Amino acid sequence: MRSTIFMFLLQFVTLLPIVVSARKFDGMNEQKPFYSLAEDYYSYDDGDAYIPKVHTLYSGITTFGHLPAPNCLASRGIDYDIAFVGAPFDMGTSYRPGARFGPSGIREGSRRLDPALYNVPLNVYPFQSWANVVDCGDVPMSNYHIPNAMKELEEGYYHLLTRKPTSFHDREGYARNGTVLPRLLTMGGDHTIVLPILRALHRVYDRPISVIHFDSHLDSWKPGILGDGVDNDGLNHGTYFYWASKEGVLSKDANIHAGIRSPLSGLKDYEDDATCGFQVIEAREIDKIGVEGVVKRIRDRVQDNLVYLSIDIDTLDPAYAPATGTPEIAGWSSREFTDIIRGLNGLNFVGADIVEVSPSYDVAELTTLTAANILFDIVGMFVKTPLVRSKEV
Repeated sequence: MRSTIFMFLLQFVTLLPIVVSARKFDGMNEQKPFYSLAEDYYSYDDGDAYIPKVHTLYSGITTFGHLPAPNCLASRGIDYDIAFVGAPFDMGTSYRPGARFGPSGIREGSRRLDPALYNVPLNVYPFQSWANVVDCGDVPMSNYHIPNAMKELEEGYYHLLTRKPTSFHDREGYARNGTVLPRLLTMGGDHTIVLPILRALHRVYDRPISVIHFDSHLDSWKPGILGDGVDNDGLNHGTYFYWASKEGVLSKDANIHAGIRSPLSGLKDYEDDATCGFQVIEAREIDKIGVEGVVKRIRDRVQDNLVYLSIDIDTLDPAYAPATGTPEIAGWSSREFTDIIRGLNGLNFVGADIVEVSPSYDVAELTTLTAANILFDIVGMFVKTPLVRSKEV
């Protein structure tokens, strides 16, 4: 009998705080949902028709972060401030193919990045601030002829770039005609896509662009070293900076590589790279100078120039991003890398990309999740720093 009474009292004492807590928080309806979901997932009208109110994170058409997907390439009347765009191309790869599926893979990896989410390190709602952010889909590109594909991407990128933005269209910008332009976040695709992008940027900004290039490889090799010769397959994902330098669309003295660690044909590769206007931060240097040192060297190099940010996912160690075409060991961790990226907040970015994601080689979506979250940080930085001559938002 005593044991029964004791057990009853024990259960009462255990449950009392839970009951009090539940009553205390009952009715706190001002709390916003973690994701942008309505109270009900569906309802019925008077005719018993099924009316879906919202989508879940794993249903519906897969755009980046569940963003709106207007048919941007079909009409110049569609405006935006920041647009995601895919470049499904991998004819320039020298080892494992598959990056043509990168845009769709990265979108799959972004499914948990609901438009309602807040970026804590950057202190911003990337998709709920002043900027109209959309997913413009993929630029159609040939996967049979590299020159055709390069021209298709250049024209598609130029077409998407030369729009009247939703915001700041009455402010002074950096474009050739003094206007403010939208900014594009490109999902590759192999790294060859950077050449037509730089060509398009040069057309609208009328100046060479500084490049911050995260990669395990230099990508500035002469065609005779990496390729079959100038007259054959001289343009690929390891030579595009060589051509960008030759064409004058790349800054002569304000570019920088970071994360470099691949073998070279010889130290002359570094000499040739310097003629393209690059400085180099090797991956191993982070052990001596730390994240802060890497960030400082990058910022000191590009200063207040107009900057294009290009990220090869193989900057990361294969433990964090296995799904790529030319993996190299001893790379940076995802935590180190995201800290470096956030340290670049405030620079004058004209655009950015993340490339060389080949989903077929992925494990548990490690690579696509990482790529998507890096882009989530970059769009946050774009929102924090509008590309206008006066930075007051």
